[in-house]
Amino acid sequence: MAEKVLLDTCAFLWLALDNPQLSEKARRTFTDPGYEIYLSVISAWEITVKYSRGRLNLPQPPAVLIPEWRENRGILSLPLEETAALYESRLPRLHQDPFDRMLICQSIIHGMALLTPDPEIMKYPVHTLW
Repeated sequence: MAEKVLLDTCAFLWLALDNPQLSEKARRTFTDPGYEIYLSVISAWEITVKYSRGRLNLPQPPAVLIPEWRENRGILSLPLEETAALYESRLPRLHQDPFDRMLICQSIIHGMALLTPDPEIMKYPVHTLW
């Protein structure tokens, strides 16, 4: 059975845009059939919010790019369930970013590794890869 991996938003963007900040281990994770890769709707929301506020420059709108990038790379979509949303109140207040906090909740609830370079996320009781 493949290990399930949830992408941090920046990891997804770096993969899609072939950014050199993406670690070698992260790059290998995308090509290893032993991993099942997911993008949360939370990341799609974060990208859309940042794009619409002019804080993220993309070649096309997120509504076009996100599904195309996901499908081209075999990345599955992870919806947000009530269980993950309600778990947020159980997290310690180590990091205030609501998008990151919800990705942490989803990772914990679904038993997924979170692919992230963020040292703040790594402080939580969540399995991370980078």
